[in-house]
Amino acid sequence: MKKSMIILAASVCAAAIAAFPVCASAAESAAEPAAVEVPSDGDVADIVAKGKLVIGITDFEPMDYKDESGEWIGFDADLGRKVAEDLGVEPEFIEIDWDNKILELNNKSIDCVWNGMTLTDEVMKSMDCTNAYCNNAQVVVLPADKAADYADVESLKELQFAVEAGSAGEAAAEENGFSYTAVTAQSDTLMEVSAGTSDASIIDLLMASAMTGEGTSYPELTHTLELTTEEYGIGCRQGSNLAEFINQEFVKFYSDGTLLETAAKYGLEDAVIPQE
Repeated sequence: MKKSMIILAASVCAAAIAAFPVCASAAESAAEPAAVEVPSDGDVADIVAKGKLVIGITDFEPMDYKDESGEWIGFDADLGRKVAEDLGVEPEFIEIDWDNKILELNNKSIDCVWNGMTLTDEVMKSMDCTNAYCNNAQVVVLPADKAADYADVESLKELQFAVEAGSAGEAAAEENGFSYTAVTAQSDTLMEVSAGTSDASIIDLLMASAMTGEGTSYPELTHTLELTTEEYGIGCRQGSNLAEFINQEFVKFYSDGTLLETAAKYGLEDAVIPQE
């Protein structure tokens, strides 16, 4: 090609880009989601002022649990860190007694409850909650070699269950008329069943999938019947503007792929609820 033609072609290209900048590059054509505006008042302003977002959790794999170095990881822990980063603060994870989660919020010892929390009527009446972001169910866990003997709810009524105090699992046990012992954490219910001090437990499907069966911490246990279906949300104090800020963050995270990418790290991508 002659030099004059190259110059002409370059001039035409430059003119086209100037007239239609959206065509300048594929990267530029895919606009980044707009940053979420950080409120300058309410609970969010208080969080920014103190420099940390205090997140109430329990040891609940795959939502919040510790890695080998003792750092909190999990789907919820990772998302909490991303929200804290966008607020310009540090995340602080505080283990709480799940039965006292509302009290912890109201005492301002934590800013939110972010731990695979089922959006029950009680929770939604007692907290300002985010939109649902993850699907779940309450399932029965028992020794794999006994699963075939308990194929329906009626047969389960002869068993002694372990459940987490104040959880959706405890509510499911009550609703079905099961005998049960309430313990501090969902993970403790699995220890009870494994040790034989309880016949079965009721826990979240996401935890049961991560912690029971071949290649897990409890290979001799399995999960069977789904007693309920439910959705997870994050709880904040009543009147707090933190819940709405997190809602907007979730819309951004869903739009830019962060939500699904984070879920995929823990095998939860199929449980994610679209955010709009």
